[in-house]
Amino acid sequence: MLPAALRLLLGSLALGTTALADNPALRFDFGPGPAAPGWTSVSPDTLYTATRGYGLVSASGVTAAKIPATPSPIEARQDALVGNGPFSFAIDLPEGNYDVTLRLGNPAAAAENTVKAETRRLMIESLTTVAGEVQTRTFTVNIRTPALPDGRSVSLKPREHGVPHWDRRLTLEFNGAHPAVASLEIQRNDAALTIYLAGDSTVTDQPGEPWAAWGQMLPRFFPAGVAIANHAESGLSLASFRKSNRLEKILSTLKAGDYVFIQFGHNDMKEKGEGVGPFTTYADDLRSYIRVIRAQGGEPVLVTSMYRRRFDRGILIDTLGDYPVAVRQVAREQHVPLIDLHEMSRRLLTALGPEESKLAFVHFAGGAYPGQDKDVKDDTHFSPYGAYSLARCIVEGIRAEIPALALRLGPDISSYNPDWPSPPASFALPPSPPATEVRIPDGDGH
Repeated sequence: MLPAALRLLLGSLALGTTALADNPALRFDFGPGPAAPGWTSVSPDTLYTATRGYGLVSASGVTAAKIPATPSPIEARQDALVGNGPFSFAIDLPEGNYDVTLRLGNPAAAAENTVKAETRRLMIESLTTVAGEVQTRTFTVNIRTPALPDGRSVSLKPREHGVPHWDRRLTLEFNGAHPAVASLEIQRNDAALTIYLAGDSTVTDQPGEPWAAWGQMLPRFFPAGVAIANHAESGLSLASFRKSNRLEKILSTLKAGDYVFIQFGHNDMKEKGEGVGPFTTYADDLRSYIRVIRAQGGEPVLVTSMYRRRFDRGILIDTLGDYPVAVRQVAREQHVPLIDLHEMSRRLLTALGPEESKLAFVHFAGGAYPGQDKDVKDDTHFSPYGAYSLARCIVEGIRAEIPALALRLGPDISSYNPDWPSPPASFALPPSPPATEVRIPDGDGH
């Protein structure tokens, strides 16, 4: 059961009565030692239950690291929980933005941590520590539920039920060769800058390996104080995104100065009917999105859709027709920043070529991942390498077109040239544990 102080704090957060100035952190001490006052102990047996409201979700192979008998020369040594593979921790929280501070490291051995949040959102990439070393990292996570203020809710697809990015919890995945967590602090941050993402399967938080999308890689490139709220979902167009109340959900929490990145086209081009087209209904829908976002003080950003993988005698073929052209025209007309991912993806895939570009997409032999028995050859949706590369392109678009937001990028982010992409062999992101079922993205390509 929740400690009394924790129950009181979560209750005040749920009621919206905890002001930023009086917003104590939730503190969890991972390891076998006794927790200090104000901290909640987490051992390998502290499993999540609805009654407890927090705990380890997947704890197979998790053990308590003991402080070695011989003191470490590194002052920051302390106990921790360590895994021989990925493990997860979850806590019930109201929707909102939260600063998460982790102390990562193993008092007895070297550790390697990659941290993902909610549905495989990349937050910390390959942080290594030596024995006895603990490093501190802070990032900001957005969590949400389908509920709208007026009692209605977002119309979820069947594949969305049960995924972490729509539940009432904050979920953290500790991954890497030897993940080790010493402590966790969580503090609500209502002042955080939020970047909302509205899009389709190439943007969404893909729930299962080996699929990935650029939206779930984007958090890695921003420090604490900036939250990525990814509302994209597979199979959606501008019209169906709005019809399912997803734009309304964004508007229900959008603050003045927040950004909304809008990338559609793959599914819009399949819509039929009189007058439907890139320069008519599609362009009008873009203008409508821009209008309602601006009316609330938000900053709309248009993103052109990336290329599919279509090569003809070694030449990359554009299959999106006039839809990217329409986005560029509306951006100029409405004086909206444009990130031309269509053009940058052309350069990226051309540089990779017909064969190596397969590694940017979901081309895997049957049995490569649990639950994936047949060969997969998907030239629309991306592997983690491809999604990460597209996120790098998005970051370059931010640098070029949105100077104010570029100032908020992480200090360790180097420049990226899609004409000279990092080779796939140099990319290593540990896969997340398998979902209960393989959720194939809806929409084009299937």
